[in-house]
Amino acid sequence: MRMEEFNSGVFKQQYQYKSFSPSLVNQVWTWEEPKVNTLLEKATQALSALNAYSLIVPNVDIFIRMHIVKEANKSSRIEGTLTEMDEALMDVEQLSPEKRDDWHEVHNYVKAMNQALVSLEKLPLSNRLLKDTHAILLQGVRGDRKTPGYYRTSQNWIGGSSLQDAVFIPPHQAEIDELMADLEKFWHNDEIDVPHLIRIAISHYQFETIHPFLDGNGRIGRLLITLYLVSHGMLHKPSLYLSDYFEKNKGAYYDALTTVRSSNNLLHWIKFFLVAVINTAERGQETFRSILALKNEVDGQIVSLGRRAENARNLLLRLYQNPLVNASSVSTMLDLTPRAANALINDMVSLGVLKEVTGFKRNRLFMFEKYMHLF
Repeated sequence: MRMEEFNSGVFKQQYQYKSFSPSLVNQVWTWEEPKVNTLLEKATQALSALNAYSLIVPNVDIFIRMHIVKEANKSSRIEGTLTEMDEALMDVEQLSPEKRDDWHEVHNYVKAMNQALVSLEKLPLSNRLLKDTHAILLQGVRGDRKTPGYYRTSQNWIGGSSLQDAVFIPPHQAEIDELMADLEKFWHNDEIDVPHLIRIAISHYQFETIHPFLDGNGRIGRLLITLYLVSHGMLHKPSLYLSDYFEKNKGAYYDALTTVRSSNNLLHWIKFFLVAVINTAERGQETFRSILALKNEVDGQIVSLGRRAENARNLLLRLYQNPLVNASSVSTMLDLTPRAANALINDMVSLGVLKEVTGFKRNRLFMFEKYMHLF
């Protein structure tokens, strides 16, 4: 299929409304647009350079956690949650009650991503894996009544208050199994020569168009991008997340998806997606470079603590995973007395590594601010 000749699908008359039935995607894809080739080359190079950092950075997994938290926060914000990064790193009890629902949604995303990555070690990317991931995403939050872990058996819609004034109505529920089976085959079809970045660009569009779940489609669709790249060896570690770019360019993101359905212009979406990969991968490289520079700087500082330096190094390993701590958490993590934990925190404040961020005399929180700012 030449992308220039692509027909995105047809509208089908249902009872009192028309749903959109997308064309199948498991086929060979070609294009004549030279810009796609240029962007594809740049995106592949940027992704390879980012992937190299995950291979050479010592203990890279401790830094990946913050990437996942940022992705969870940004992807959830696209859907309307208001949790900030520092709030996402807090314990839920530290938040005001009105913010806890959003916090749980962000943390469900983190759990869903982590479990999906574990599952990929034993299972291929599949409909089964997406359903299992969806079940975790909606567990105990506002969408938990919308059949977590199952594809929908009723019609949904996007925008508007009902089917009558909806902005977009995805395919009828009777079509979902066939469409998602076709999409899964596309992920693993070795008989067609389609670059992986093109496949996942098309796959993200197709998934969002099918909208197979009653809720959580946007978050699962964006999570799918990273899972695909990891499962096909494009990423050694889950270090590329596009939600930050999509959130900053939310209008253009939605417009690019809509343009495919309304005007058959798949090339516009492909180019938008590749630019997102280039931008995000380059920023990811800069983040890793900054992490290494900061690590060298702080490692040099804590040498001055003498015998207390070992505890400081152990604390730093935790701070790279969660740069927000209090005396109680430090005491628990490092098995220190409250007095020793407070003394260690004071040492880190004196060095400029930690900064008190609440202004309280009690229940104080301390942030590894230079590290936090990298995300």
